[in-house]
Amino acid sequence: MDLANRITLLEELGKYMRSSNPQWASAKENAYRHNPWFIPSFIDLAVDNILNGYLQRDLLEDWILPYHFPPQEKTPQNIGLVMAGNIPLVGFHDFLSVFVSGHRQLVKLSSKDQELFPELLRFLHEAYPETRDLIQTSVLLKGCDAYIATGSNNSARYFDYYFGKYPSLIRRNRTSIAILDGNESETELENLADDVHLYFGLGCRNVTKILVPENYDFLPLLHAFEKYRWMADHNRYKNNYDYQLSLAILNKRFYMTNASILLLEDESAFSPISVLHYGYYKSLSNVISPGSDQNIQAVMGRDYFHFGKSQQPRLTDYADGADTMQFLRKL
Repeated sequence: MDLANRITLLEELGKYMRSSNPQWASAKENAYRHNPWFIPSFIDLAVDNILNGYLQRDLLEDWILPYHFPPQEKTPQNIGLVMAGNIPLVGFHDFLSVFVSGHRQLVKLSSKDQELFPELLRFLHEAYPETRDLIQTSVLLKGCDAYIATGSNNSARYFDYYFGKYPSLIRRNRTSIAILDGNESETELENLADDVHLYFGLGCRNVTKILVPENYDFLPLLHAFEKYRWMADHNRYKNNYDYQLSLAILNKRFYMTNASILLLEDESAFSPISVLHYGYYKSLSNVISPGSDQNIQAVMGRDYFHFGKSQQPRLTDYADGADTMQFLRKL
């Protein structure tokens, strides 16, 4: 299968993902039943972002052009792929990268996302039998030539141990922050609410901390966050909120809330589910710059990524800033 055919096949996969096919609809429903964090609207959002940001022929051709992949890989490698499961289809970009590069892949699915990718793989195998040799799933990843693995900082240590002697791309915990200047419009704050709340804040591109000027007025921000007040009706999210609120009260910490999210002043860029950390700055010149902190995936703000766009990555927005395609090309 040459490169042009692979891109055509991806277009057909996009058509299937856009369809109301009963098997695809059933897979999405089962994904929610298996993992209550994968509510239908968030699954649909993840799918739409893949369709609009990835599976477009012009976008794919522009993406791969600088890497000078041959039309057909003469010595394809076997790539072991460990997928994360924090948000629906979060490992799709890795699958896409390996497939476009012409290598074979053996995929280990996350226990949190066992329905969506297998259904897409079923479609590919049945509609295009030649993909059976290119994409397989497995519980164990043995005998691969290289590995791409995504997980927590703890699991990354195991990945280093098992995969370290092979060419490998290992990703760890990351999060995103937002920088506000106090002059944001109501629309910008509502867009920031998306960056914070989408997928219940479980993605590495979710904003988990904001940096604000001294004497910042938080009331407009809390008001903008009201659009996600419905999350307080989600059982698992509410349990997290109640637990974090109890901790704040017991520890006599100052907090702000709109009854669905807690704002706590904290040094850490990482915050628990239902919590948004904040910190103050005296001058914008002293605020963190993109790339200066290895824990930061994206920075949202007027001079950075636009508010509301954190969960709409482009093909070139690589996780951890590590160029997956360059890694595959060097193999």
